[in-house]
Amino acid sequence: MAKQATAKKVEVAPQEVQKPSQMVKTHEVEKPKWEIKDRTYLLKGPHSPVSHTIPGRHTSRYPLLWFDEVNGSQKELRYATNQDSPFVQEQRGVATLGHIVFYDGVLTVKKEKQNLQKLLSLYHPLKDIKYREFDSVEQAVDELGDIELEIDAIIAAREMDINQLEAILRVEIGSKVSEMKSSELKRDGILFAKRNPSLFLELANDESIELRNIAIRASEAGIINISPDKRTINWGSNDRKLITVPFDENPYSAMAAFFKTDEGISVYKSVEKMLK
Repeated sequence: MAKQATAKKVEVAPQEVQKPSQMVKTHEVEKPKWEIKDRTYLLKGPHSPVSHTIPGRHTSRYPLLWFDEVNGSQKELRYATNQDSPFVQEQRGVATLGHIVFYDGVLTVKKEKQNLQKLLSLYHPLKDIKYREFDSVEQAVDELGDIELEIDAIIAAREMDINQLEAILRVEIGSKVSEMKSSELKRDGILFAKRNPSLFLELANDESIELRNIAIRASEAGIINISPDKRTINWGSNDRKLITVPFDENPYSAMAAFFKTDEGISVYKSVEKMLK
């Protein structure tokens, strides 16, 4: 009797079944989460009045509306102290109206007043126009930038050539710099950099400032003479005319511009040697 052939077993690698959590999901844009916390709001502008009230409900004189882009409709806003929502259509029963008042330019809203916080942070049309919400992180970034700018300016002042420092300080304190010693110039330069770092660095990068200072020093030393009407600048030694000052321009600025020309470069070199 013929033997029955036995079929060979073929081993198949076990297939991994994907769990729902492993399946590819379409990317969903997460909405920013609303954080429950105390919030502070600051009036914008240079002035901080003792008290300032902004509209807390919709009127014909002060419209207080928010446009709902999802539904394509305007929603009326109202601050009611006994309601959870800032939207009139979501409020129920008798509404107790509240006032929104900034004292000395500041309004702090406790976390328990979520209706007022959401009105001010999300929906009020005057946000970022009349007032802004204080952000400690943003404030820290701004302060860090100011500190770094101040450090850069102070380092620049400390390492700067004394003649360039004199030119910058002349813009700040005028002709008094001619009487100052090097140590005084260095001290006042560092103080200027600390007090107004952005202006200091701007002047430090302006080559015309130093050329203008050379012209002023040359005038004070009698190397060049400026006519009484401030229209011409001459050599002090022989009264030969160097330039005619353009109408309505400062003579020292005109001389600084002249120093940059092909003809003025040789004059500048001569003046610089005479000042040493």
